[in-house]
Parts: sequence; C-alpha cells; structure tokens
Amino acid sequence: MGKGIAYLVAAIAGVIVVGWVAISLLNALVGALAYLIVGALVVGGGVYLYGKAKKNLAPGTRTQRRIEAAAKTYRMRNR
Repeated sequence: MGKGIAYLVAAIAGVIVVGWVAISLLNALVGALAYLIVGALVVGGGVYLYGKAKKNLAPGTRTQRRIEAAAKTYRMRNR
C-alpha cells in the first residue's frame, strides 16, 4: 500500500514538473514569435513607406516639380 501511494505521488509530481517545463517552453516560443511578428511588421511598414515616398518624389511628379520650383525661387531670391 505504501509503495502504491509513493508511485502515485511520484507520478503526479512528474506530471506537474513536465507540465511546468512545457508551459515555460511554450511561453518562450510564443514570446519569440511575437517579437518576430512585430519586427516583420515594422520592417515591412518601413519598406512600404520608403517605396511610397520614393514614388511620390520621382522625377516628373507634381511633388518633385513643386520642390524644384521652390528651390529655383529660393536661389533666385538669394542672389
């Protein structure tokens, strides 16, 4: 009877330890995955914004023509 209870307690303790290790490992993996997702979103957003800004300032666009006209006016005024 004493051995049976000891084995039962050891089995319960083993299940608790294995569960604790599994939860700790799962938390670490989910945390790393969260950092990867946030990093990918930040990098992707930066690439998107860079492409959009580059496209808007391309030669021949209205924004670029306005910048060039303003620079020309500034140079003419400050001779």
